Amino acid sequence: MVRCNALTVIATILIVEQRTKHSNGFLLPREQSQYSCRPQSSTTITASTSEQSSRNDNTSNADHHLSESSNIELSRRDVCRSVIGTTAIIASDLIVGVDSVSAKTEDDLGYIPGIRPTAYRVDSTTPPTLIPVSSATKERKVLSELGRGSGTDKKEIKQDTLNLNNFMNKVVFGTIGIVSGVFNPQIDESKSGPGYASFVCMGVPSTTTTKDIDLASSLLSSIVEGRDNKKATALGLAIFPISVQPALDLFAKTGIESELQLAMKQSGITDETVELFMPLIRYAKRKSLEILAMSPEYEDIKAARSNGLASLDIKRRQSYVVDPEGFISAAKDPRYKLYTDRSLLKDFTPINADDDVKNFFAERIIVHEAGATAVAKYSMDRPESLVAIVAPTADLRYLGGLNGRIPRVYSSLVTSKNITNKVTDDAVTTILINPTASETLSAGNSLRLEIGTGPETLDYQTKVADYIWFSSSPKVNLIHRMMNG
Repeated sequence: MVRCNALTVIATILIVEQRTKHSNGFLLPREQSQYSCRPQSSTTITASTSEQSSRNDNTSNADHHLSESSNIELSRRDVCRSVIGTTAIIASDLIVGVDSVSAKTEDDLGYIPGIRPTAYRVDSTTPPTLIPVSSATKERKVLSELGRGSGTDKKEIKQDTLNLNNFMNKVVFGTIGIVSGVFNPQIDESKSGPGYASFVCMGVPSTTTTKDIDLASSLLSSIVEGRDNKKATALGLAIFPISVQPALDLFAKTGIESELQLAMKQSGITDETVELFMPLIRYAKRKSLEILAMSPEYEDIKAARSNGLASLDIKRRQSYVVDPEGFISAAKDPRYKLYTDRSLLKDFTPINADDDVKNFFAERIIVHEAGATAVAKYSMDRPESLVAIVAPTADLRYLGGLNGRIPRVYSSLVTSKNITNKVTDDAVTTILINPTASETLSAGNSLRLEIGTGPETLDYQTKVADYIWFSSSPKVNLIHRMMNG
């Protein structure tokens, strides 16, 4: 296979070289206009010498020699262009992960309108940059990989570029690597077996609309398509109180919506919220996904906001916090302190005259800890399970909310059963759905991509998410620091 691909490249180059000896090759617009102004005999050189003589009976010998000289000069220069262009096309087809080179249509003024992609990878450069996921095929590949439990590497992506000096090595030896991978597949032991699970957290705007839920459903569908049916998969709903879990389990068995909606209403969920999330719940039912309620009871959230965590019922508090030592020590971590100061507390708005930032902090950390605990409890006894979580953007941005707590809580649960923990930060992928500049805490029109830009916090700089996904092409001024995809 490798020899055939390499020989095909070389043979094609030779064929193209022979053919392009009698063509104009790839001309720039300016050159096209220049050549179009010349006589026909000087722009068309595909005919034989005798045919040219018959066509130009009335042309002087001097003109004929001048035309022939121009043609020879043109073909030499453009042969190189043709061969290089064809070589790039062949290389892009042979190298995995690179789209084929294709022409774009220009308008009358030579302008090609730009269409912004709808998905972007947030790369962990300093500062973070955006890498467009530039095609539907690449989007599906990303989501399919997440469905297979790959997670997202939090390290900076090292771009490997293609040039004329290294492309043959990439074609030949890259293909060898692909073939050896096919015949000798290797399983990543760090992402398989007991002690491993993966989590995909999808953040929706605070004013969630059907457009946001539709996009979340679409992403979930592509993620599930990449899953092995034998592996446990669940949908986590971060704003639904844990008390509705029995009703969700019953709905998963019977499909009776009226009983589920009644239970939700009794727990304090508004009719508008139920109606908004029902498409996701119905999809989970059709695909036999388990549905997880992740929020503390609403009355406990109110109690924490009014009187602090000590006011919560001790049994329920223990069910929310299964790793009390880690829960306390996490608040002292410098990276978490940065997250608290630059993200979490930015949402504080007093609800009454007695409200203060300390009680707001208590409310948010019990919500985050309870959510992380709910999904960790589900996954600990289900090796290689996946939980797709839908939560408010404010609880996921800058990776310090419930998403940032999952590895610690999961580790505490599995190690208590003498199972080696394999869940790291890379096992948790965060996707922001239709984010606005304000929800990333930007002071301008563009998305903010990081916190921690000062000299004293640069070591703890944190990106806003792993991916950003839009329902439609975003405004140009919303996206910045974009790299080539």
